[in-house]
Amino acid sequence: MIMLKISKLSVKLGRFELRDVTFEVARGEYFVLLGMSGAGKSVLLRLISGLTQPDAGEIVLNGKLISTEKIQKRKVGLVFQDSVLFPHMDVFNNIAYPLKVRRFGKENIKRKVGELAELANVGHLLKRFPHNLSGGESQRVALARILATDPDCLLLDEPLSSLDVQLRGELRSLLRKINANGQTIVHVTHDYEEAVLLAHRIGVLERGTIVQTGEPRNVFRHPKSEFVARFVGIRNFFQGELIDHGSSMKIFKSGQTEFSVLSDESPGEGYVVIRAEDIVVSVHRASSSAINNFSGEVVSLEPARIGTEVVADVGVMLASLVTDESVGSLNLKIGMPVWLSFKASAIRYIKK
Repeated sequence: MIMLKISKLSVKLGRFELRDVTFEVARGEYFVLLGMSGAGKSVLLRLISGLTQPDAGEIVLNGKLISTEKIQKRKVGLVFQDSVLFPHMDVFNNIAYPLKVRRFGKENIKRKVGELAELANVGHLLKRFPHNLSGGESQRVALARILATDPDCLLLDEPLSSLDVQLRGELRSLLRKINANGQTIVHVTHDYEEAVLLAHRIGVLERGTIVQTGEPRNVFRHPKSEFVARFVGIRNFFQGELIDHGSSMKIFKSGQTEFSVLSDESPGEGYVVIRAEDIVVSVHRASSSAINNFSGEVVSLEPARIGTEVVADVGVMLASLVTDESVGSLNLKIGMPVWLSFKASAIRYIKK
């Protein structure tokens, strides 16, 4: 069942424009909107929550059109990047505030705050004030307080970006737990690893429009544009034409460069993706079964999270990921000639 349906949502704010944004979020789904800074992620959340009014389009929540509803009547909860707690209230009363507004009785408030504090693992902090909380603790309290409003859809605006690595891991676990309890979540971020770890599905936002949606694995393995490929860290993404050679072994031509590709797809325009890990760097032409062999010149050597990224100009820029030991044993330096090789089966062809 669809919980949130966004249809051709548009707004112009100064020089920025959000254009015809359309996507759906199922009940109980964890949907992540992924995009660079300035892509319009936060603007989209403000539109859904009612903080900003759209110029066109529709927002339907739980079957009800809410595009022009007042903020108070939308059953959504928005948590910002930097949690904003009431500084004059302790943690108990911060969480209890929405319940008091809705005129819950004292015993019900005590019970509900206890349940939410246990869920968010802040039960031991109920008497503390916000200035005595860490960043991670503040975010947990902010989540508990917004959950007290019983939202149909929880909106998260980069909730992990200001936290250190350990706290991010702890808060991710809490978000998974909240979602596992049935809470529908829309979470915006610029961090694709965050999306992989949390999302059931993702939508990629580029310059104010959705360019691709799907399960994280499919989007990251089958990017539909150079932007998506670059954004998720794929360096070897080339546009061109697949040419049939009468067998499953075909030629993909990108400019003046030709790759041998193992594919059953029909000829036509498309893209190829080559993982940097699948490209072997050597100082001599490889004697392996790899059918793609290119000579070129090293143009950059950059540290990567694992090993070193070697970029060579072979007519196109090809990036390979090699171990630090290989960099040393091959004595790789910028400007030196090298050979890059990879199998035809290592190339993924995406039909346009």
